Amino acid sequence: MSRLKAYILVFFALSLSSCGEYQKILKSRDPEQKYQAALQYFEQQKYVRSQTLLEDVAAYYKGTERAADVVIYLARSYMGQKSYSSAAEYYEAYLRSYPKGQYAPEASFQIGHCYYLDAPDPKLDQDITYRAIEAFDVFIESYPESQYVRQAYKEQNELYDRLAYKELLNAKLYYNLGTYLGNNYLSAEITARNALKDYPSNSYIEELNYIIFLSKYQLMVNSQASRMQERVQEAEDEYYSFKTSFPNSKHISALERMGKEIMKRKK
Repeated sequence: MSRLKAYILVFFALSLSSCGEYQKILKSRDPEQKYQAALQYFEQQKYVRSQTLLEDVAAYYKGTERAADVVIYLARSYMGQKSYSSAAEYYEAYLRSYPKGQYAPEASFQIGHCYYLDAPDPKLDQDITYRAIEAFDVFIESYPESQYVRQAYKEQNELYDRLAYKELLNAKLYYNLGTYLGNNYLSAEITARNALKDYPSNSYIEELNYIIFLSKYQLMVNSQASRMQERVQEAEDEYYSFKTSFPNSKHISALERMGKEIMKRKK
């Protein structure tokens, strides 16, 4: 028998032994044995087994000193499985039952962290993103000295960026619609300005400001004669504002070309 085959046989033997041991514990009527085994499986990163055993003994330990540990390890086991919505439910359950418990700071942070990890693509509905931001606000206010605060701020800022990016996509959509079924350039400008107001430290400030300038420029180009002077002045103001704020922007060449048209119309 080759050495490789020998290793394979040993591996399968150990696997069968482990599986048989787990099944034996699962059928046991001893809750303490199941609880201790669940903790061992958790340490071994066998999160499904840990979760299954803990859920099996949860009712038995309800109302006892061990109940809090059962809930928190259930939450951690779901985290290990990347089942973030279930983990969040158990962390929330822990805080409802033990608002001043020893795991309260962890649970409070992990609620926001679970929602952060579950947040969808910016093009989709962002309800979970808002819930994550709110959860982080609660955590930071409740535990300002916690070891998790720095990470909470970091992840919260990433979530704000996600929301800002969604608004940038919306502004670009309005801009690309142009004058189709209305004045979409104005809607693009308003959307971009609101994003800058709501998320002042986001990573898309330059692009949002550029959309504002482009919208003002197109409003000028498509302006009626009665409003031309006003539109030219607004476009000129945005031109200088963007050029001053972002002198090294990748849009400078296009900006200068449009700037010449603005000055031409101004004369």
